Amino acid sequence: MKFRNFKMIGYVVYGRGSFNQLDEILAPQRKADAPMIFLVDHYFTGKPLVDRIPVRGNDKIIFADVTYEPKTTYVDTLAHQLKEEFGTVSGVIGIGGGSTMDLAKAVALMMNNPGSSADYQGWDLVKVPGVYKAGIPTLSGTGAEVSRTTVLTGPTKKLGMNSDFTPFDQIVLDPELTKDAPVNQRFYTGMDCYIHCIESLEGTYLNEFSKSYGEKALQLCRDVFVNKAEWDDDCDDKLMMASYAGGMSIAYSQVGVAHAVSYGLSYLLGTKHGIGNCIVMNHLEEYYPAGVKEFKYMVEKNKIDIPTGICKNLTEEDFNKMMDVSLGMKPLWENALGKDWEQIMTREKLRALYDKL
Repeated sequence: MKFRNFKMIGYVVYGRGSFNQLDEILAPQRKADAPMIFLVDHYFTGKPLVDRIPVRGNDKIIFADVTYEPKTTYVDTLAHQLKEEFGTVSGVIGIGGGSTMDLAKAVALMMNNPGSSADYQGWDLVKVPGVYKAGIPTLSGTGAEVSRTTVLTGPTKKLGMNSDFTPFDQIVLDPELTKDAPVNQRFYTGMDCYIHCIESLEGTYLNEFSKSYGEKALQLCRDVFVNKAEWDDDCDDKLMMASYAGGMSIAYSQVGVAHAVSYGLSYLLGTKHGIGNCIVMNHLEEYYPAGVKEFKYMVEKNKIDIPTGICKNLTEEDFNKMMDVSLGMKPLWENALGKDWEQIMTREKLRALYDKL
């Protein structure tokens, strides 16, 4: 048996106020005349956080439009513009939610790799390290800060650049940055973490490495969304660590049905990852009965609306596109349903599931 030898994050700093160390952290990575590029979630345009970014010399802040999840065309455009303007850069720093961090990882890789980012959608297709990259989450739950992938929507599929060159060289985990996140968004992203854990812990790929991280992340999610009467700083601290542990859990296992189905939604409809997972999880009693029951309790307790009927006006062609994308996520289905998953999740069964959404 061959064991996976997987790449982890280079450096991690955790703690309230740790964002203030960013200048000191980046200093050794700076190269003469090559700027640091700060890719910042457009949500922060005009907000105080921007004034705290340690801009030096010809550094550049780019407000990343993450209205929709990152497309390969957007990654290519950003990388091309940076090469045209600067030739090379010292590093790319992603500040925001999962989409912004994924964008930063992808742009950093494409600064040094030829062609289009769409050429690298898959497993271990990236052969050259990117420029230095750091991730600073301002939402907790996606696990993008620790994962070896960057989820991208390409011309024909939604799939990450999964490689040993993808993880960040540095992450800064400062729970203060998540304090003012919109309530609904915080819930959807937190549920991404919760669903990671359910899928990992009930998957066929499960091992003690994944289980150790997954169980801790699940406990932290429950502390925040089930046991807490109201949101406080402690919730921000716990959810940030749940996101980290949840991301570590799936690094050595996989996610499952909710993610595989939601990839189809986001490819066709542009549905954001967190909310897409919630829309799907609402209907997965057959696969995760206990998890879905608890999920519905958390939705009710936290007074969150989960959209319904998002597939009602779709054409047959639309459904086929979604199913093609979803069924292309083979490791996810195998983790969820076992090696004979194709006998279990037929196109007819998947179509019936999309009809419910």
